Amino acid sequence: MIRKQVYIEPRQDEGIKERARKLGITEAEVIRKAIDGQMASLSAHSRDLSAWEREKAFIVRRVSIRSRSAGRRFRREELYEERLSRYGG
Repeated sequence: MIRKQVYIEPRQDEGIKERARKLGITEAEVIRKAIDGQMASLSAHSRDLSAWEREKAFIVRRVSIRSRSAGRRFRREELYEERLSRYGG
């Protein structure tokens, strides 16, 4: 374990004490669990921008196909097949 010192507000201190009492664990464990939860949340919200770039390129290609002609020149099934092959589905 690594020791860290932080300043917290009185309301936070009261909340930690109350949670520790309710869960039957130490205040330090409450803090560690809160840090773990925050870190997991941040990881879950980080985005794979390369996936977005691939999808954006796909959209741009499809829009250009449609704008060149009055109707579309692809079938819906082709789109599904392309996505399945791209994402291994």
